[in-house]
Parts: sequence; structure tokens; C-alpha cells
Amino acid sequence: MNLAVKPLKFRQQSVIPGFGLTMGVTLFYITLLVMIPVSMVFINSSSLGLRSFWEIATSERVLASLKISFGTSFLAALVNAVFGLLLAWVLERYTFPGKKIIDGLIDLPFALPTAVAGISLTTLYSPNGWIGRLFEPLGIKISYTPLGITIALVFISFPFVVRTVQPVLHGIDTEVEEAAACLGASRFQAFRKIIIPELLPALITGFALSFARALGEYGSVVFISGNMPMRTEITPLLIRTKLEQYDYAGGTAVAAIMLIISFLMLLVINLFQLWASNRHKT
Repeated sequence: MNLAVKPLKFRQQSVIPGFGLTMGVTLFYITLLVMIPVSMVFINSSSLGLRSFWEIATSERVLASLKISFGTSFLAALVNAVFGLLLAWVLERYTFPGKKIIDGLIDLPFALPTAVAGISLTTLYSPNGWIGRLFEPLGIKISYTPLGITIALVFISFPFVVRTVQPVLHGIDTEVEEAAACLGASRFQAFRKIIIPELLPALITGFALSFARALGEYGSVVFISGNMPMRTEITPLLIRTKLEQYDYAGGTAVAAIMLIISFLMLLVINLFQLWASNRHKT
């Protein structure tokens, strides 16, 4: 009679002990800080009714503010994606005097109060400012225009792309590029076939973070925008204006509209990031 000895199975221990406790704390923390505040936006706006909510959502002033906020935020994130990649490449692939100083200055927008940044940029790009006066003879006005808003959003959100791409670029072995060069690949081919597929998921993540940061910005934009309705009025300012006029339902309705659009856009970006990551794995 053949008796097979079955191996003993021991219960595998979790890397982090107390999963039930930590998971409960995590869900409580997310619910308290994220879910409850977000749900209150929809609860307060629901008092208007569907018809009133739609009238506010399709009003000319609200549509104009949404166009300015989302348009300038998307453009700023796009600029940061290009120049953030370039800056991360220079910091990781080259050695030069003052490299540590430049690397430290990247995080300055995180530490600088947004109101200080807004005042500085407005003074700098005004018609009498150091940079604004150079464009004034050309008929180009920067402050109190969507162009000025875009510049302010680029300033406060550009660290996200650099800090997201930089670690991935650091992990790419230069020997792979050297091997591609030995096989006859040009620099552009090596960059397109080797570097870009590695960096694409991180670059999309940095773009999404930069876009989200720019979309919710208020302090640095409120000074340089000029706050002109239908022209340079951003959606966060419109929400505050409604709240100052004691139109709480209208303010939360605009906030709900912005929240829904932001969620949909970030969902699309995350799906594209997932597609890029799966494509790289295959």
C-alpha cells in the first residue's frame, strides 16, 4: 500500500500584521476626510431640484468659468509634461555645477504660499513689470488674461511631473541604450523605443497630478486673473462669490459640476495610464 505523505501547510503571515484593524482605520480615515465632504456637496446641491441645478450648470457665466478653469489647467499640465520631462532628464543624465541647487528649487512652489506667488507673478507680468513691459510694445498682454492664468498654473504645478518622472528615469539602466546604439539604433530610435515606453505611465501620472493641482488652485490665480466675469473668472472664484452672496445652494451646485467633470477627466487619464502600463508589460 502506497501512502503519500502530504506536506504540512502553515498559515502564511501577512507582511503587515493586523490587517483587519489597519483596513478599518484606513476606511474610516478616507470616509472622514474624503467621502463625507464630497457627499455633502451633492446633498446641499440636491435641495435645488434637477431643473434649477440644470439652469445653473448651463448658465453662461458658469460655462465660461469652467472653460477657463479646465482649459488653462489642461494647457498648464501639458506644458509641464513636456518641460518637466526635459528637466528630469537633465537632472538625471548630466552632472554640472549647481545641480543640487536647481534640484532643490523645483520644490519651491510646494513651500511658497500661493498668495505670494500670485502677487509676484502679477507684478512681474503686468504691463509695467520686468517681463510684461517687454511684451507690451508687441500688443501682448499677460496679466489679467487667460495667458497669465496659465503661467501661474504652470508655476504652482510643475514639480509634480519632475518628481514623478525622475525616479523612473533614474532606474533606467544606460547600458540598455548603449546596447541599442551598438545594434545600430539612432538616438531618436532609442529614445522612442526604450525610454518613452518606460516613462509613459509615470509621465501620465505626473500630468494627472499637475492637472488636478492646477484645477483646484485659487490663491495664485486670483491676483493675476483680474477676476473679470465671462473673461478671466475661474470656477473656484465663482464658487466663493456665490458663497459670499449667501447663495450656498448655487455655490455647492457649481462645486458639484466641477467635481463631476474633474472625476470623469481623471478617470479617463487613469484608464489611459492603465492602458500604457499594460502595453509596456506586454
